[in-house]
Amino acid sequence: MSEQRDSNPMPDENFAEMLASSFDFSYSPPRRGEIREATILQIDEREIIVDLGAKQDGIVPSQDLDRMEDSFRESLEAGASIPVYVVNPRDQNDNLIVSINMGLQRYDWEKARELLSSQDPVDVKVSGYNKGGALVRWNRLEGFIPSSHLVSANMALDRREAMSELIGSTLSVKVIEVDQDRRRLIFSEREAQKEWRAKRKQKLLAELSVGDVVNGVVTGLRDFGAFVNIGGADGLIHVSELAWHRVDHPRDILAIGDKIEVYVLNLDRETNRIALSRKRLLRDPWDEAQYRYHEGQLVEGQVTNVVDFGAFVALGDGLEGLLHLSEMGDGALKEPYSYVKKGDELSLRISHLEPEKRRVGFTQRWGTEAGEEEFDEGDDIVDSANETEDQAPADASVAGADAADDASPENPVSASK
Repeated sequence: MSEQRDSNPMPDENFAEMLASSFDFSYSPPRRGEIREATILQIDEREIIVDLGAKQDGIVPSQDLDRMEDSFRESLEAGASIPVYVVNPRDQNDNLIVSINMGLQRYDWEKARELLSSQDPVDVKVSGYNKGGALVRWNRLEGFIPSSHLVSANMALDRREAMSELIGSTLSVKVIEVDQDRRRLIFSEREAQKEWRAKRKQKLLAELSVGDVVNGVVTGLRDFGAFVNIGGADGLIHVSELAWHRVDHPRDILAIGDKIEVYVLNLDRETNRIALSRKRLLRDPWDEAQYRYHEGQLVEGQVTNVVDFGAFVALGDGLEGLLHLSEMGDGALKEPYSYVKKGDELSLRISHLEPEKRRVGFTQRWGTEAGEEEFDEGDDIVDSANETEDQAPADASVAGADAADDASPENPVSASK
């Protein structure tokens, strides 16, 4: 009898094992803000019931369903595993409220961190704006583009109007800041555009040849020249290559937004610089000067610059020469600034014309005794092509083109750089 009792387990030991097995010490109740993997139990028209390993099932409310894309919502089915975000562990009706949308955001935050490291561009959709910049939507996350990192906004318009125009548009951007705890996701269109322009310029440099004529749009004006977009990348027209006559500043003959033809003057594939010319597509006025003009001819010209010893004057076809101080008015002027200014239209006579040396002199005293005397060549005739004051040589157009990589209408570069 005693042997039979020894062969059976102790009753106390059986009870202890059963008691231990009835408790799961690894269980932790759901907490607000926690993301858990859940299994879909039931899909109704206004809610979804999920099992997330809690004492009670979770409810995905109708508000969360409304934020889902139709295609995604239709793809959900009972038995599928999906991450959920605990919105409220116990609401006023003792329900466990969870969100599928916010649970899926976990993957978007992980992808955002990957994009921050890789610096790959992504597309975002503008949903609104505030005083600091544009509000955007990327996947299931809300993001922000600071105004200083926006390129597409037309700042020529009123700021509110310019930002309103962006709503609904898709922009290519880069991720520049990710802070999931603060739900802070910052994008930059400027950084994405910078990389795109660099790649586009490399492609253009491979396709272009010196001597090509292409169409472009003026995108920026600086003291040293004009930037022209020729198919996604900017090239530079140095001020000396804008026209055959003197140009003090590009704004004198061009405006931002102008559509112009340009001549490819030089390509530097090592530094990604494109030097352009406008004047090479204009007729050189000196080619026909000897047939169109003669000494003593009355002409109309515009003052392009005033200097201590006189004024430079350009004729309508771009031919430029000097009206010396001694040939202004009655010849008794001590300085020219009180007599003429830049932009003045003058009636003059040609006093000397030397097409072979690209020189022309003007006078307002033709017919007077002093005006009929021979002019001293060093005083009165200026080589308008080679000796115009403060005019940089054409070769400088390539040297100045390095500013094209950093300069844009949104990022001005001073002439001193």
